[in-house]
Amino acid sequence: MKHATKTVIRTLLVLLALLAILLPQSAVLAEDMVPGEVPPAQTTDSTSSKAVAAAVVVGIAAAAGAVSMGIAISKSAESMARQPEAAGKINSALMLGLVFIETTIIYGLIVAILIFFVL
Repeated sequence: MKHATKTVIRTLLVLLALLAILLPQSAVLAEDMVPGEVPPAQTTDSTSSKAVAAAVVVGIAAAAGAVSMGIAISKSAESMARQPEAAGKINSALMLGLVFIETTIIYGLIVAILIFFVL
């Protein structure tokens, strides 16, 4: 189940990144154009769509990270309550897990920065 959740989150991040790439660069309606006029190459619509995509990527990554951190902390506290003699090992495993979760959130932030500034 844990692997499936990570796979779903990664898939959502990839889909959101692709959505930001594939969104139209300019939204010019046909009735707004003068006949024979060439639509502008890029308008502020692309910047705003990139900003929305970046915000969604960071929001999903942060929300998923917060939920998974909460689950990890509650399970470790429950385990330490059951076996107090193993609290040191449980605590070190918890910290390592929290580092990996936080790394995933930082990857989401990097993807958002790449969407906004590079693409």
